[in-house]
Amino acid sequence: MSASPIVMISSYPPRLCGIATFTEEAREFIQKANPDREVLVISHTDGAGEGVFPLIDMSRRNWWKPVAEKIRDLDPYAVHLEHEYGLYEYRDERGVGDNNEGFLTLLEAISDFPTVVEPHTVHGRLRDVEANFIYEMCQRADVVLFKCHYQKWRLEWTFPGYGWKTPRNIMVVPHGARPDRRWGIEEIPKLRQELGLDRFGLSEHIVGMIGWIQSNKRWDILLSMWESLHEEILRRSGIDWDLLAAGAMRDPNHRADYEKWKQEALQLESKGIAHYHEFIPRGELYYKMMAVCDFIVLPSTDETQSGTLARIIALNKPYTTTAPMEGLTAQTLESGGGLLFTNKRMLYEQVIQLACDEGLRLELGENLKRYLDEVVSWEVVARQYNEAYGLAREAKRTGKTVELEPEF
Repeated sequence: MSASPIVMISSYPPRLCGIATFTEEAREFIQKANPDREVLVISHTDGAGEGVFPLIDMSRRNWWKPVAEKIRDLDPYAVHLEHEYGLYEYRDERGVGDNNEGFLTLLEAISDFPTVVEPHTVHGRLRDVEANFIYEMCQRADVVLFKCHYQKWRLEWTFPGYGWKTPRNIMVVPHGARPDRRWGIEEIPKLRQELGLDRFGLSEHIVGMIGWIQSNKRWDILLSMWESLHEEILRRSGIDWDLLAAGAMRDPNHRADYEKWKQEALQLESKGIAHYHEFIPRGELYYKMMAVCDFIVLPSTDETQSGTLARIIALNKPYTTTAPMEGLTAQTLESGGGLLFTNKRMLYEQVIQLACDEGLRLELGENLKRYLDEVVSWEVVARQYNEAYGLAREAKRTGKTVELEPEF
């Protein structure tokens, strides 16, 4: 490959980080969409792999300097930066953070190159420090990629409230989802056997709660009502359903909730109506664990976008999730592939509805298939990334700021 490379800046595996996993998948499909270019990654010091440069050392205030130097050496076609506040927050000896000042400085240092920034947390109602950061970031980047349309049109309300001009270099590119992880119904028994789930005596029909066990995921909501739900579903349908709670802790700060919810799941398991399965939610195993479920419950209380939902969509699995909840609600409305609950009673009734109505599950699954194929497939998203790279390069060539239409 002789053409200039595309360089991504992000956390990267083996780090157990949602952005790292996202970038690993995104890189795979960006590479497929650009077979004549290398797609390289500049990562934090715990990243590894072919074409990965682990240079970001957040123990240093000037962590951005070796990154900028490497960018100059690589002379990229475009620089694609994945942003999450926690990834780039330098803290001094007192523990005081710099509000991602180093990230903004990096954008200034590489301003000679086409830059595309993809922020993963853009709340609808921004705190002052978030609003200022997004404004400054948009000033320094050629193109900024938001995940959801509401994030863009909300700025048209938020920024004028500060007396600021709303940036016009924002594209909406959704969270990508794999198009190649769909198993047919006839393949599920083999998957259950491969995962070792059959030896636990799980019912043929399974409600899934799958993924990282974090405080904001609120596993306790479903766990607290599952015994009653199990009885009610059996009474209404005559069919026995089990709950599969599968995942692992990622953040030690969430250990108390993890230990508590794990014990609650194990208590349900002792009653023969659920199973707790510990596994690292990464790679193909993550998809397989979700694939054996008939539908998924995602009771999150803080999501601007969700890697778990991306996998649900990739598998065309019907689901129910919390609302109103930023990206979760937006994608549920756009896809028509899930149900939304706002309180425990709604969740209770929706789990029963999904368990007892196979026709509804099929309808939601078909909606997700169409949404995946037409909107969020990584193959579609990679083409949008290429469009963003083209816009950024044109901005550098002409010296003109990218100007895109507002949402409304």
